[in-house]
Amino acid sequence: MGGAPIKTIIKRDGQRVPYDRTRIATAIGKAAASTGGFGLEEAERLAREVERRRAESYADQEPTVEDLQDIVESVLMENGHLKTARAYIIYRHRRAEARAARGGAVEATDNIPYKRIYEVLRWNIAHGCESIEGLNQILASGGYPDLVAACEERYANECRAAGRKVLEHGDDVRLVIVAGPSSSGKTTTTIKMEEQLSKEGKKLKALNVDHYFFDLEKHPRDEFGDYDYEAPQALDIDLINEHLEQLLAGRTVKTPHYDFHTGKRTLNVHEMRLADDEILLMDCLHGLYSEMTRSVPDTCKFRLYIETLGQLRNHQGEFMRWTDHRLLRRMIRDSWNRNHDPLDTLTHWHYVRKSELQNIIPFIGNVDFLVNSALPYEFPVLKAKLFHYFPEATERYRNDFKRQDACLRARRVMQFLQPLETGADETCIPSTSLFREFIGGSEYTY
Repeated sequence: MGGAPIKTIIKRDGQRVPYDRTRIATAIGKAAASTGGFGLEEAERLAREVERRRAESYADQEPTVEDLQDIVESVLMENGHLKTARAYIIYRHRRAEARAARGGAVEATDNIPYKRIYEVLRWNIAHGCESIEGLNQILASGGYPDLVAACEERYANECRAAGRKVLEHGDDVRLVIVAGPSSSGKTTTTIKMEEQLSKEGKKLKALNVDHYFFDLEKHPRDEFGDYDYEAPQALDIDLINEHLEQLLAGRTVKTPHYDFHTGKRTLNVHEMRLADDEILLMDCLHGLYSEMTRSVPDTCKFRLYIETLGQLRNHQGEFMRWTDHRLLRRMIRDSWNRNHDPLDTLTHWHYVRKSELQNIIPFIGNVDFLVNSALPYEFPVLKAKLFHYFPEATERYRNDFKRQDACLRARRVMQFLQPLETGADETCIPSTSLFREFIGGSEYTY
């Protein structure tokens, strides 16, 4: 069963542009020419094969540039063009380097300013954690607790700075929106901002947007029977706006309660009222999506954005993708907090990335402050807890073309983390750490 022809694709900055098969065929042809391989006719045939594979893998979903490039690599290798595949991989890497060179030799995507990413890279270099090799040296030398402390201090400083920015905006701010992609650490950042602002005499009250999910059975499903709860439309946006308007007017509302284990919502459960001297705090995956808070004037909003702005390289100079970092976090959290098998989280991740590119990335330019939630010390722990799933996923989905996103992602993460040592002492990770939101053991209530 195939999907509809590709009409548009999603770029790295979230823009939707017309699809052009010629661009894929040309890229394949250039890679082939560099190795003395096949000609244009074979390149065009392979481009059509990429389209067919995309239809089998993603059905009617709109693909991203990354999706198609991953499929190109797989198609080249499966058709026996190993030299061309290697040339194409090098081509992708050089294109990434060219993008980075425009902003200071760093890997930056998703509408994040290059200057901000360069600051992250400089911090990582100063603390010896910009590479897999560097992390291995820290583990071998016994410096892991010091790295944990340094990362926690950096993140706490950013949360405090965010709180100061809210105060600088004055009394007009009635709603603080903490937004960001899945597993970026929005909830912990929200809590830490609340702690910071409380010290300055500001009373805060959090609206738990997760309780506004529709019943799971009402969410759209794909050909696998999987529910797509990553889209903003999985939330009761009308009820959210109704309650926002009432709360900011000083009226009492009863918010719903959503049970993730049963996938059911109960209305009119949690009584809530916002006093005149209180600021409403909203931690929401889609907080920047304009429809989510349409009932609140822009002058009354402060928008905070969270992302794992990692700059971790492997020995080949390739960067860990931010979305892969967050996938690892969510695989752990969903297993104990939402009763999901880690491999289910992996196969669902294409929904997550698609929704980020469509409903989050395009709005980053409107934010008032940006917090980096990446903690480089996470990776030895993440590998120890999750690495065994990726060989299993690679083998399980190798010949399942409808699960190629999961197979390719699993292979990429497995190869990246392979040389990383484990054995990190988790006891030195504070109970107030953002990382505890995902691995458990936090003193905060989520």
